[in-house]
Amino acid sequence: MLIGILAVQGGVREHQRTLDELNIEHRAVRRVEHLEGLNGLILPGGESTTMSKLLELGGLLEPLRSALAQGLPAYGTCAGMILLASQVLNTRPDAHWLGAIDMDVRRNAFGRQVDSFEADLDFAGVEGTVPAVFIRAPWVERVGDDVAVLSRVPSGEHAGAIVGVQQGNVMATSFHPEVSGDTRVHAYFASLVEQAGYTHP
Repeated sequence: MLIGILAVQGGVREHQRTLDELNIEHRAVRRVEHLEGLNGLILPGGESTTMSKLLELGGLLEPLRSALAQGLPAYGTCAGMILLASQVLNTRPDAHWLGAIDMDVRRNAFGRQVDSFEADLDFAGVEGTVPAVFIRAPWVERVGDDVAVLSRVPSGEHAGAIVGVQQGNVMATSFHPEVSGDTRVHAYFASLVEQAGYTHP
């Protein structure tokens, strides 16, 4: 199994470290040719509008859209969730997204950096609760009929907010499991990659 990690901007190393712990081979993806041979792709956290502009400038935006449409499994965290959405709320007019999951996502929905928080979440497909770190995180305001909700905020001011979703072999979370030291969400994604049996040409 070879999983790419989009490396144009954002928190790449934490995902690399998590995949290393799972003994999964990975590759940094910065150019179109880096998509070749991938079985799956992780889109990390970062600054979503900057990432989208860098994808456009680097010629990766449309090839990535095409790869996802062809069936490349993907997992987006935080900004990666925003990039995978079909509609993004509270963003700049020049931002781009990939339309891989039928959902509306609101940027910075939980507030600014000072509003970052941690919570233990139920997560469909993972036994026990998952430690979740939210940093200037988005949430999902609408999901399509084919989108499964994997996780919601359990309690507090934002109880019920959707923070984990899956459509086919593409998934996304508002939070950052890669910074918690818990590898189970990434292992769940790896199981989707394995089941998909896809290799990008």
